[in-house]
Amino acid sequence: MSYPPDPAAQEPGPVYPDPPYPGTPAPPYPGSAVPSPPYPGSAVPSPPYPGSAVPSPPYPGSAASAPPYPGSAVPAPPYPGSAAPPPPYPGSAASPPPYPETPAPPSYPGGAPQYPGAGAAPSYPAAPPAHPGVTPTYPNGPQPTATAPPYIPPQTPQAAPTPAAPPEAPAPDDLDYRHAGSRIHVAAHQRGADATAIGQLAVQVPGFLVSLAVVASFAVGILGTAMGWLVILAWLASGALVFHRPTELAFARHVMKLRAPLAEERARLEPIWREVTARAGIEAHTYELMVENSTDLNAVAAAGHVVGVTTYALNEIPSSNLAAVLAHELGHHTGGHAWTGLLGYWYSLPGRIAWAFMRGIARIAIRVASVFSLAATGMVYLFIGMFVIGGFVAAWYITVPLVAAPYLLAYVGRQGELRADRQAADLGFAPHLAQVLHHFQAQEDAVKAQAAAQGRQLKEPGGLAKLLTTHPDNYTRLQALEPYLQLGR
Repeated sequence: MSYPPDPAAQEPGPVYPDPPYPGTPAPPYPGSAVPSPPYPGSAVPSPPYPGSAVPSPPYPGSAASAPPYPGSAVPAPPYPGSAAPPPPYPGSAASPPPYPETPAPPSYPGGAPQYPGAGAAPSYPAAPPAHPGVTPTYPNGPQPTATAPPYIPPQTPQAAPTPAAPPEAPAPDDLDYRHAGSRIHVAAHQRGADATAIGQLAVQVPGFLVSLAVVASFAVGILGTAMGWLVILAWLASGALVFHRPTELAFARHVMKLRAPLAEERARLEPIWREVTARAGIEAHTYELMVENSTDLNAVAAAGHVVGVTTYALNEIPSSNLAAVLAHELGHHTGGHAWTGLLGYWYSLPGRIAWAFMRGIARIAIRVASVFSLAATGMVYLFIGMFVIGGFVAAWYITVPLVAAPYLLAYVGRQGELRADRQAADLGFAPHLAQVLHHFQAQEDAVKAQAAAQGRQLKEPGGLAKLLTTHPDNYTRLQALEPYLQLGR
């Protein structure tokens, strides 16, 4: 006979045949290797348990244990918050409390019924997350043996903090501030042009004439006579930009890579500059102070109103030596060396560009001729030689000064350095300027000694190369300062 259907489900369930008669052997437990005997009156074995691959379990109400969780091969998940496994399902000696926030399932007589029409195991909600210290179980999967610890990123061992290096001591302020920013006299001429400046302008005249010819040829040939002359006049008037303060500052920033001093740099630089200009009777605000990021001991007089100094000279040498360096650059400005040099360079620039272009064309012609034959290369050299000789013969008064101009400019530059040294010595900085020159010589000797220790020999400039240097050697400058040093000035 069949068991009555579940009164709570109200759905037709499968009707199973009557159990075997008394005295027949009991069916094996679920999952055993021996298949269950066929039901009475049936020629084929009983179908498997719905949704399961194992033979059918024992009938409800038997002494066997409760079936596993539907659709799962492992026991039901533990009760949340408890480390103990849950008690058996309804029909056992004790029933587990329901899941949190879930109504308790009804109790069925003899055990849980089978759901009709299930071709596969029904899906259940995912198990609630396990609480700390509880090992969760997962349906249809292996049960982990232990809870994985939380990820802890590897800790890099931190080195012991390095004690901060003590700040470098600033350069000593050993300058004798005689006037403390005031002056006892004002020079009649704040700037001028000495013999060196006039010599620079005179040497640049041939280059200026060549540049004028180049500009006129291009302007008139391309734009015509009227517009060409306007271009020529505009080029001649452009020399006034040498004394235009914004143009000078732009030139110093973009060409000479100078910058405005920082607040702490200005706080050190300005008192020294005021003392130097006070001794010379020069208005301090006439010139613009700028700084160059460099590890060399150097300074520069640029354009018409710019005095630049390196960060090394600003921060590493004593104030008296820095004052001597600034006094030397002031001598270049008051003597007119800075503005005459820049003006001559500007007006000779078109001629320099044309000469560089012609040299490039000559190199290209020689390389192309060398690809064909040695005779073609010789013809190119012969043509260039005839062109140069023809220029010397036809316009010797232009070509000869152009060839001699670099040597003459270098000589004038050396004389300008000696005049600037004398300007600094007249202001009372001869001993301090001598210290700077001794520093320069010590650096040169150290470089030579290092090269000798490495088995190298520095190439000394030859006769013509010495004639092209714009600064005299340190011994020559020290010898020129000897009269001031003997007087104790």
